[in-house]
Amino acid sequence: MPLMPARVKYRKQQRGSRAGTASRGIKLAFGTYGIQALERCWLDTRQIEAARVAVTRFMKRRGKVWLRVFPDKPFTKKPLETRMGKGKGGVESWVAVIRPANILIELDGIPETQAREAMRLVANKLPIRTKFIKRHVAAKH
Repeated sequence: MPLMPARVKYRKQQRGSRAGTASRGIKLAFGTYGIQALERCWLDTRQIEAARVAVTRFMKRRGKVWLRVFPDKPFTKKPLETRMGKGKGGVESWVAVIRPANILIELDGIPETQAREAMRLVANKLPIRTKFIKRHVAAKH
């Protein structure tokens, strides 16, 4: 079952702008470790699901995983060998708009070495360059 909105007000959307860097979703909010996007893209439902499966399989029910992106943008496509005109194509898939600095996945409850390995597996499933990040805990005096 791919990720997609339960219902939307409008079936089709325009492409929009992917310019600039992310202003929201750029700090670790839930976990201790995360993976941050360094490039911009449209992440498909299948790519997000592949990343989720990779990290959950590696962790074997230890720790907790948070997906910080959701595909809420419909992506349309016209059939192959179709003449121009006759309206916009049907909804092919759903995508999440990813800008540089977006946090994609967060982890907690496992050691850093295992978190790095889990995020390496996730990064291999994604079409963009990413960076492993961790929360900086303030030193207690």
